[in-house]
Amino acid sequence: MTAVLPVRTATTTPLSFDHETVVAATGTRSGLSMVVAVHSTTLGPALGGCRLWSYDSWADGLADALRLSRGMTSKNALAGLDAGGGKSVIMLPAGTVLEGAARRDAFLDLGDLVESLGGSYRTAEDVATTSADMAIIAERTAHVVGLPTETGGHGDPAEYTARGVYAGLRETLRRATGSASVDGRRITVAGLGQVGSRLASRLAHEGAVLTVTDFNPARSQFAAELGATWVAPDEAHRVPADVFVPAGVGGMLSPAVIAELAATAVCGPANNQLAESDGDAQLRARGILYAPDYLVNAGGVIRLGDERSTDDEVFARIDAIERTLGEVFDESERSGVTSVEAADRLVAERLRSVAG
Repeated sequence: MTAVLPVRTATTTPLSFDHETVVAATGTRSGLSMVVAVHSTTLGPALGGCRLWSYDSWADGLADALRLSRGMTSKNALAGLDAGGGKSVIMLPAGTVLEGAARRDAFLDLGDLVESLGGSYRTAEDVATTSADMAIIAERTAHVVGLPTETGGHGDPAEYTARGVYAGLRETLRRATGSASVDGRRITVAGLGQVGSRLASRLAHEGAVLTVTDFNPARSQFAAELGATWVAPDEAHRVPADVFVPAGVGGMLSPAVIAELAATAVCGPANNQLAESDGDAQLRARGILYAPDYLVNAGGVIRLGDERSTDDEVFARIDAIERTLGEVFDESERSGVTSVEAADRLVAERLRSVAG
């Protein structure tokens, strides 16, 4: 059964419209509002997942699609993929449970919308969507990746995303503490979903002193199995840590949270971690090292971006996130800019090199 999704509210981050294509439709079968946003195809057809979510308003859903698709341009560029940035959003009325025939109708509708773009955008799973949903989309378009393993796809990319975050975490620890080893390091993981739980398991196995939290209190049992300390979600950022790992919904790092953050560094898989556009500057002003989310959480899209490569080839590219993050930190220190500004410079350089 699909869970009832919480409502996502827009942040106050200003939006600028610099997208190539944005299409919106009401599904002919489902009656649901949906948006596909293609930010850039400079590096190749846009690639980015489909998010199923409830919003306060249609405008908030559109704003989310615009932000997320722009972030995918940066993510794919830093990952070295020949893919641009795009995202799709299916908007649910608050309190809606989407299952059975109604769920199938929604993804058939999205498949039609993706197909209408003629290959300029490939979709995949994202928040609240699955590889089984992608299989339904595939009935209407070939421009979808992340299909179930039983149909020849690679299924849930969470394993690959977690591996990439671990690579980024190593470089973050190296810069923050002088050693990439997680053994004995205090690490707080906020969010124990598919990626956060995998990452927490690996960190526990390698000797990290773990603090964990999740909005689902039942996950406290998982924490006990790991030997981790469980805290309430609104307390996690106040726990002294070498690294704070945002692994839940976006916008976790609000100005108030950053002001209270008791960690030396931040590195995690959640998209859009910064609730405000100047959050990176606020972190820098407090002396907190920040690993840009769209770099360290790129493991999944690296797997999906080239489904013909072997796992060993993909793992090598994912592990290279550690080196790329080092380049970002170097540029940040050299130029006296935030790590986000430094990462954006690398993105712009790659886009310029391709565009000529």
